[in-house]
Amino acid sequence: MSEPGQITELLRGLPPLLASHFEIAFVALTTGIAISLPLAIVIARRPRAAAAVLAVAGVIQTIPGLALLALMVPVLANSGGLGLGLSAFGFAPAVIALTLYALLPIVRNAITGLHGVDASIVEAARGLGMTDRQILLGVELPLAAPVIAAGIRTAAVWTVGAATLATPVGQPCLGNYIFAGLQTRNWPMLLVGVGAAAALAVALDALLGAAERALAGRDRRRVLYPAAGLVALAMLVLGVLPGLGAAGAGGERAPATAAAPGDAGKRAAVTRVRLGGKTFTEQYVLVEVLRARLVAAGIAVEVASSLGSTVIFEALRDGQIDAYVDYSGTVWTNYMRREAGPQRWRIRAEVEAWLAREHGVRSLGSLGFENAYALAIRRDTAVRLGVRSLDDLARHARSLAIGGDYEFFSRREWASVRDAYGLAFARTASYDPTLLYDALAHRNVDVISAFSSDGRIAAFDLIVLDDRAGALPPYDAMILLGPKIADDPRVACALAPLRGALPASLVRQANLMVDRERDKATPAAAAAWLLAQARLPAPDCGGALPP
Repeated sequence: MSEPGQITELLRGLPPLLASHFEIAFVALTTGIAISLPLAIVIARRPRAAAAVLAVAGVIQTIPGLALLALMVPVLANSGGLGLGLSAFGFAPAVIALTLYALLPIVRNAITGLHGVDASIVEAARGLGMTDRQILLGVELPLAAPVIAAGIRTAAVWTVGAATLATPVGQPCLGNYIFAGLQTRNWPMLLVGVGAAAALAVALDALLGAAERALAGRDRRRVLYPAAGLVALAMLVLGVLPGLGAAGAGGERAPATAAAPGDAGKRAAVTRVRLGGKTFTEQYVLVEVLRARLVAAGIAVEVASSLGSTVIFEALRDGQIDAYVDYSGTVWTNYMRREAGPQRWRIRAEVEAWLAREHGVRSLGSLGFENAYALAIRRDTAVRLGVRSLDDLARHARSLAIGGDYEFFSRREWASVRDAYGLAFARTASYDPTLLYDALAHRNVDVISAFSSDGRIAAFDLIVLDDRAGALPPYDAMILLGPKIADDPRVACALAPLRGALPASLVRQANLMVDRERDKATPAAAAAWLLAQARLPAPDCGGALPP
């Protein structure tokens, strides 16, 4: 796709994401105001309580945004949605985390504003016979209003920025463009997402700044103008823009249509499927492969992309998404907590049995390729050190630096390979997956955790080191269907032909089409090419029976 055509396509998909982004930021900000102002009023005259509340709010503010959002998932999942039945994915964890982020500037400024009211004015009001309530509403709050407004203004900008991190917990927002653009090296997509978030933050800051100045002036009726501007902005973003385009990633409110379990053993035909995807190029491509097959079978599709490994599995298990591609080794080591060792076919068989038995998740089998973790090294380094295997690497590791993706050094696979070979590197460093190969090429590290189906291994002329001890398990790519759609014949009819149809050589080329700097393809275009190479017949699933 040409760059002008790509920009047009990106702008067409922007309005619904912008609306969803504004929605979570607006709900979080208003909730933060509703909590912070009464709290500040209560504790403003209680120094110890104020210090404690500000300390807690300050600690929350120091937690990285992505970590805070991710923490909301197990909190909601293990508390039954805080006893309210809230979903552990998507809107609820995003709003709760963003609300917590908004508390500090509002509470702090409200307390500061109330403390800043001249005591003599309060005494004069008291001398006029005003009650404490009348003094608060008629004197203290109006005088503190400019300072409070400044705190809300700060919280609004912070909230809009932090909301871009809601993508990994399944909430559509402008982070969809930012995460996907970064992972696939699609810089126009990244810039559109960043630019839209910045524009929204600037617009809110300008309107709230005007409100702050109006409250500080003599004619406070002028605050009606920025208030009207805020209402107009909300109406535009939430009411008008969503109708102007279709987002590439759907919202969380339309899962697959299915009857409840126990409905006489029958389920309604699935008409909509929500696909999930992880945070690397291959997953963006495979989501588009699944989408194309389902759409061709007449099934509507939504996508929740850029989800973390643990989040995506829990989302499938809990029915927040309906299908995605995972890898046998990931399930084996991270979910089943098993060690590498058994043969490849046995691991796949046990994984499929465990998924069905423990979670009601159906595997449609391997797609025909493996995407295994591997350690890779530059060819010149391998020749200079005489390194061809992990045994060889162990002898030089103390003088080398290793880089991995965000998850690698916390995964059981790393512990397994480290302990099996006694690897002790001079330095470890974590990188975004899209920058990992560049870090190796620019000699920031000497070894990286690579993926065996990544086309950049050949493009960067890297050597994949032999794992002679079998410390790393096999990673067959498998389509997993969640409990809601596991028994649906049309879904199975559309996706089952992919079983064994995608060899590693084609997947590497498709991945490289997206990752390369020149003549880049979108994940959708790479998926279309991959399906064309596989030469699968179009799905004909009108009266399909389960394969």
